[in-house]
Amino acid sequence: MRVCGGRLLIAALFLSSASQAEPVLTVTLADGRVLGNLALPEGREACLRWAHSVTGGAVADCFENRGGKLMLVRSYLHDFAAGLGEVAGRGHLVPAQGGGYWIEDIDETVPDNALPLRIGAVAVDHRLMAGDETVALSRLAPSQRARIMLKLPHTE
Repeated sequence: MRVCGGRLLIAALFLSSASQAEPVLTVTLADGRVLGNLALPEGREACLRWAHSVTGGAVADCFENRGGKLMLVRSYLHDFAAGLGEVAGRGHLVPAQGGGYWIEDIDETVPDNALPLRIGAVAVDHRLMAGDETVALSRLAPSQRARIMLKLPHTE
């Protein structure tokens, strides 16, 4: 049994160090619980997606890791209802395939590499997505305060 336990410990240490080998977006609740992690190497896009609380239409804010800084690079809007729209000097508007609009080239640094978020109810369906990976925030912790943070690998 000691041999098996030792192997499990080695495997756990290996997996834990592997997870720290690349930058990740970590979603943490106010009480410190981690809801999920998504790999975010340089240039990979991760999007926070949700349904607008008034219209129910799709909305997204998309981020990239650029040189170890979390950057808001673009946003998707289903229309210009209820406070949605373009801000002069902040990117440019492009029609999206299938309807709606992207505001491209926003390129704003997220302060402290961390985005505070009040996770919406299940109907709002906040979810963080990168590639084929999804963290279903509203299903895991509806109406909770959270922080989405770019964590860089440990340097030794």
